[in-house]
Amino acid sequence: MKPARWIDPFALAPGPPPRRLWPFFRWSLAGSEPALLLSSVVSIVSGIVEVMAALILGRVVDAALGSAADAVFSDQSGILLFSLLFFLVLRPVIFGANAYLQSIVVAPNVFNLVLSRLHRYTLGQSVTFFDDDFAGRIAQKEMQTARALTDSVVEIVQTVLFALASVVGAVLMLGTVDVRIALGLIVWIVGYLLMIRYFMPRIRSLSKNRASARAMVTGQVVDTVTNIKTVKLFAHADHEDRAALGAMDRFRDSSLDFGRLSVTFRFWLMAVAGVLPVLLVGGALWYWSLGLVTAGDIAATGAVALRLAQMTGWVSFTLMGLYANVGEVEDGMRTLTPAHTLIDRAGAGDLAVGQGAITIEDLGFAYGRRTGGVEHLSLQIAAGEKLGIVGASGAGKSTLVALLLRLYDAEQGRIQIDGTDIRDVTQESLRRNIGMVTQETAMFNRSALDNIRYGRPEATQAEVERAAEQAEAHEFILGLRDHKGRTGYAAHLGERGVKLSGGQRQRIALARAILKDAPILIMDEATSALDSEVEASIQTALDRVMRGKTVLAIAHRLSTLSSMDRIVVLDQGRLAEIGSHEDLLARGGLYARYWNRQSGGFIGLDINTMEMAE
Repeated sequence: MKPARWIDPFALAPGPPPRRLWPFFRWSLAGSEPALLLSSVVSIVSGIVEVMAALILGRVVDAALGSAADAVFSDQSGILLFSLLFFLVLRPVIFGANAYLQSIVVAPNVFNLVLSRLHRYTLGQSVTFFDDDFAGRIAQKEMQTARALTDSVVEIVQTVLFALASVVGAVLMLGTVDVRIALGLIVWIVGYLLMIRYFMPRIRSLSKNRASARAMVTGQVVDTVTNIKTVKLFAHADHEDRAALGAMDRFRDSSLDFGRLSVTFRFWLMAVAGVLPVLLVGGALWYWSLGLVTAGDIAATGAVALRLAQMTGWVSFTLMGLYANVGEVEDGMRTLTPAHTLIDRAGAGDLAVGQGAITIEDLGFAYGRRTGGVEHLSLQIAAGEKLGIVGASGAGKSTLVALLLRLYDAEQGRIQIDGTDIRDVTQESLRRNIGMVTQETAMFNRSALDNIRYGRPEATQAEVERAAEQAEAHEFILGLRDHKGRTGYAAHLGERGVKLSGGQRQRIALARAILKDAPILIMDEATSALDSEVEASIQTALDRVMRGKTVLAIAHRLSTLSSMDRIVVLDQGRLAEIGSHEDLLARGGLYARYWNRQSGGFIGLDINTMEMAE
């Protein structure tokens, strides 16, 4: 295996993410330990090599002073040759290996490992999780957490371990010069660590606040851009500007707090760093004046003091970044690691749909409230039956569909498909067996081909085009052209399909459902964005698609339901009426009132001024 693949960047996570920091680090990095261990060892060796450079320099100085000027190269050829090999071969090889491991083996693979695990876990959240937050903020948190955790790992391995090895090596080396100089370095290290201990928790806290404020800016901006047409139609650019500026101002305040602490930290850092060469070189000079150390010892001590003083700033800024990254990881954890609220039961198998019969028993769901949704709903839908669903806004139509798709778990009762409780099978297998076309058709900013093929990813281009022809979408797709010059099925549709008309989006969605060919089909206002002529032209295709399937069709335009086997009328979450179109008209109840109040086939207002949109 190539070194660049020593870490599998897309390995599955070992269970759900913990909600405590260090267990979360272990969860994120599981599987990468051998490569991280090797990288740590090489980093430690690099730190030791750095100290050896100062020691060798001191020995070269002593060797030079111990020989006549004209004989130094002949008398000291051994130490000089070793120094040459050390500085020109060994040191570059060690530092090159260290850089290779950090930049090629660790950093890119750890980032993708963490991001893929976070994204995979986030995709498993329920619909409510996404309803309760900004889409942009969630995406920002995934990227932010993966980047911050990766940077933390690289900083620990490349800087912290390197520095620790250098400091330990420096103490040992100075101990060979004079124990009292080594003790002086230890005293300085204690003072330096006390300063770090004071500042770093404060940096971590302020970084967490700054990360949260930054994510809110992203969420606000993405929310505005996503709904830009609504913003323009209501002439609310100023309102959105104020909202964005408010989020930016809070981010600015948190950044200023972080900046003030950073400036204070840097001042004391430079002050403490300045003490080190004065302490070590001054001590070495004093002991040299007493004849206790050599000139080479002074050179080696000076080199170590200057290197450690420089490293102090580098390490401190790295630690500041490390604590800042840890704060961002903690902030991301709060958003991304809540337990999944809608999970498959242990041992859940795949749903096998033989006929497609649906049984709804005493179903109740009110979104955690006392009222709303559906209540005591029981219904038997035969295999292959075409069932229309009618009701005013809030009657429970969309709730019923969401429960059938198990986007929520019922609070009471159950739903069975061919006698199997949908809670006993995996969510993925349930939804694979249900095709759906909705009023608000979801489109990806991908090609027309990819959007239709989403119904069955393994489908060939010919199968995609056949489905598009059946949905009366083939002709307009051939005429598509995007801003990059891609045409036809290769043209991208824009975010949420904004480059298409409502009717075109619904025909793409119909093609997707046709291609999926699931045994159960849900049509939620599937033809609402089509004019009567286009709807009539694809009615044959719709009839063909519905043939042999169990169909649940929600429609505002009641004329589209007149051919259904039965029609269910929901009222305030309960089953009010059920029967064929003719039976319900003859009964003169709620459905008949809806039908009589239609204008052009649409339900108008009833006595409660209710609208049919849900």
